Amino acid sequence: MAAEDEEHRESLLKKVYYENCPGCKVEEEKALQRGVPVRKLVAIWGIVLSAALPISSLFPFLYFMIRDFHIAKRDEDIGFYAGYVGSSYMLGRALTSVFWGIVADRYGRKPVIIIGTIAVVVFNTLFGLSVNFWMAIITRFLLGSLNGLLGPIKAYASEVFREEHQALGMSTVSTAWGIGLIIGPALGGFFAQPAEKYPTIFSADSVFGRFPYFLPCLCISLFALGVTVACFWLPETLHNHNENARLHDDSFEALETASCGSDANEIKQKTEEQIPKQSLMKNWPLMSSIIVYCVFSLHDMAYTEIFSLWAESPRKLGGLSYSTEDVGEVLAISGFGLFVFQITLYPYVEKMLGPVRIARIGGVLSIPLLSSYPFIALLSGFSLSVLLNIASLLKNVMSITIVTGLFILQNRAVDQHQRGAANGIAMTAMSLFKAVGPAGGGAVFSWAQKRLDASILPGIQMVFFILNLVELIAVLMTFKPFLTVRDDRQG
Repeated sequence: MAAEDEEHRESLLKKVYYENCPGCKVEEEKALQRGVPVRKLVAIWGIVLSAALPISSLFPFLYFMIRDFHIAKRDEDIGFYAGYVGSSYMLGRALTSVFWGIVADRYGRKPVIIIGTIAVVVFNTLFGLSVNFWMAIITRFLLGSLNGLLGPIKAYASEVFREEHQALGMSTVSTAWGIGLIIGPALGGFFAQPAEKYPTIFSADSVFGRFPYFLPCLCISLFALGVTVACFWLPETLHNHNENARLHDDSFEALETASCGSDANEIKQKTEEQIPKQSLMKNWPLMSSIIVYCVFSLHDMAYTEIFSLWAESPRKLGGLSYSTEDVGEVLAISGFGLFVFQITLYPYVEKMLGPVRIARIGGVLSIPLLSSYPFIALLSGFSLSVLLNIASLLKNVMSITIVTGLFILQNRAVDQHQRGAANGIAMTAMSLFKAVGPAGGGAVFSWAQKRLDASILPGIQMVFFILNLVELIAVLMTFKPFLTVRDDRQG
């Protein structure tokens, strides 16, 4: 009798798979898969890294690029114009994230991913060849508009892995994204102005001498080109059968966990009842986690721009007078430390504390850390280098820890069949906030440098005070009644 029940159960499960459906082929592979899918993890890592690298790679040399465009009349105005270049990418992404989410849900994740990596190859290269302020703005805007792969790749990571490896897949996305946002500036710092730094290798008359910010963009574009070629072998996860078949596919998990004597019609009916009909906008656990994530993202993007501007601005204006290479070195050390933390300590910390507590603790600890930055600027030599590297590493570890925790909350707030749309909403909202971050940060930075003699929070102190204020608001929003966690997924 038991053998007959098992055979009946297996026959029900076989009805899930449809011939010529790429999504069903992936489901079959998942059912047979054993062990950690390392190749898929590496593929997702490369895709996300290629999309993340160009976002912040410009910040170490943006100060000097704006200076070379001769659009700012005074040194204090450079931060103002730099903010607009930094924001143009996020503005473009905010305007097209929903569109790319719809395309990914209708035509597949793979086409959107390939278009996104091609956009990096083309427009990141053109940005490195910018000869004026408006060319830089337009190429960054087009790069953001056409690179809409982050939402689809998050949905892809939740679909291509077995359930026990989905958390690892999402962690891979957030880790690669965070590493890209750190390694990108490091590349920008080391490889910008190569004719000045490495005159024996790059002559002043070469293309890298005439376009001093082209080399870091070219390196990133070549990496993205390799990823683009590899993406053609990426399996598609979107199902292309009719709605009834889609419901059968959604029934897979219920069939697998049901008792052997369960009736297939009852299972199907239960699955249909589980599919929520209301708008995602009414899903408060999702929307609250997105809003909190957006406020933290606003802070992080503003900090990313301000850190490089502050480090490279003159001492007389409260900066460190660092070169692009000095900034690149600091960010490279932060990136390596962040990588070690994510692959060793983070899984245990997340398991012990949970995503909400991680966000709170990281936010609270960031406030006194940022408050110390103006006083670090009073140091010099070895002590300045050591303390600045430690502070930068701690700040980036806290930021990525917060982002990873909120990624997890967002994906727990919706069922799998809604994650594509949910990620599209999250990307649009996040991009809007991140577009405000560099523009607002650059404007505040420029304004602060003009009030060095103020009696209250003079100069750069005002910048880090405002950053802390935003961080404090985000931390307060992680408490109830604002942030709520879906009851059936809290564990």
